[in-house]
Amino acid sequence: MRVMFAASEAMPLVKTGGLADVVGALPKALAKRGVDVTVVLPKYGEIPKAIADAVSTIAVMEVQLGWRRQYCGIQEVTVDGVRFLLIDNEFYFKRGYLYGYGDEAERFAFFSFAVLEMLDKLDVLPDIIHCHDWQTGLVPFLLKTRYANRPGYRDIRTVFTIHNLQYQGVFSRDLLQDLLATGDDSFTEDSLEFYGSASCMKAGLRFADKLSTVSNTYAYEIQTEAYGEKLDGVIRQRSHDLWGILNGIDTEVYDPMNDPHLAFPYRNSIAKKHQNKTALQKELGLPVDEAVPMIGIVSRLTGQKGFDLIGVIMPALMKENLQLVILGSGEPNIEAMLREAHLAHRDKIALWFGFNEGLARRVYAASDMYLMPSRFEPCGLSQLIALRYRSVPIVRETGGLRDTVEPYNEYTGTGTGFTFGPATAHDLLYTVRRALSFYGKEEHWIKIVDNGAKKDYGWDASARLYYRLYRELVI
Repeated sequence: MRVMFAASEAMPLVKTGGLADVVGALPKALAKRGVDVTVVLPKYGEIPKAIADAVSTIAVMEVQLGWRRQYCGIQEVTVDGVRFLLIDNEFYFKRGYLYGYGDEAERFAFFSFAVLEMLDKLDVLPDIIHCHDWQTGLVPFLLKTRYANRPGYRDIRTVFTIHNLQYQGVFSRDLLQDLLATGDDSFTEDSLEFYGSASCMKAGLRFADKLSTVSNTYAYEIQTEAYGEKLDGVIRQRSHDLWGILNGIDTEVYDPMNDPHLAFPYRNSIAKKHQNKTALQKELGLPVDEAVPMIGIVSRLTGQKGFDLIGVIMPALMKENLQLVILGSGEPNIEAMLREAHLAHRDKIALWFGFNEGLARRVYAASDMYLMPSRFEPCGLSQLIALRYRSVPIVRETGGLRDTVEPYNEYTGTGTGFTFGPATAHDLLYTVRRALSFYGKEEHWIKIVDNGAKKDYGWDASARLYYRLYRELVI
């Protein structure tokens, strides 16, 4: 079975979020099941030089994009056993960062056309093109319309995975009509039209043969008005084609016993974990005390992640015996709130604005608890990494957080973390205080950590489900 992943980012080449982790790790798990996976990415300027220098050009072509004819190089490189094909056009992709430009529609329309034009240059066509998020949502649409009569293309099936429904690639109808050189019939309610504009996410939802998203609970949530981002009706219509498949993590990459970023490698040793805590306290200028409970956060600093709730409870949190370590960047008002709290409580709060992979690993390793009060969370990888590093999650019961963190029951001794339902500051504060109370009860805390250590957070189970999904399409 030959599967081609089309995505806008993948580890270890480029990353802005969890999408890159998934696209980088899932092909390796599928390969163990005999699936031949190739990953297609834009060739960004941010790709590490060692990888960029290793590429070889296998084809050169032009891509018609409306009235434009644009150069496109197809380059190949193998990294960690995974074959990557890179779409090379420096005007579109050799920039300072991956996203956020005024010509996003043109950049990813070009990428979508290039993915399909490139197939003629390959020795063998894929059985399935697995598309990820709005940046590749046009691929199923184009395959079913523009490329439907090209020899061999009709047999190619598509899967479209929703990693975050909030980001939809919505552009003006006139702009996409120009880029796609298509008529009015493509901008109807049953096609790309979206409240007077056009949506690349909707293109994937409408035209892919199968849909998936990254947890069972999120698959249910996005069919409701509360979480459906105005696409819940479309998703309900396709509910028979929608699979909820939980993400995993690469347990070789995220392994506290073999993590080069840690001062003290460990597996299940609480003592070694506390040594990592004191090392991080020294690094960040916090009071050194292995007994004080440390709560870690590595996150985008946005309202989606529940930082408005954290802001409300911050004064109450600062009255507790704890340390709070936060790594991330995002909305200016949230950064300002955190900076103000840090200035008032330097002995309790450590901040790092931006992203630092090594520091992120040290936060996971040092923290006793890991906080994710998200308003919605399609899957979430941070809570899985936290569990892998023996940090106890405190999460809201939504999306993948609900599917991966079992609330602790002190009477049965079951559970891997602490959870709350309503997205209120009161419920968040109550849950944090409950977690802190059990941290002071060694027998309970060791039980919670041990419960988490027994879970399997790798990709094998998820790869098995994706394999079943693919088989439904090609048999």
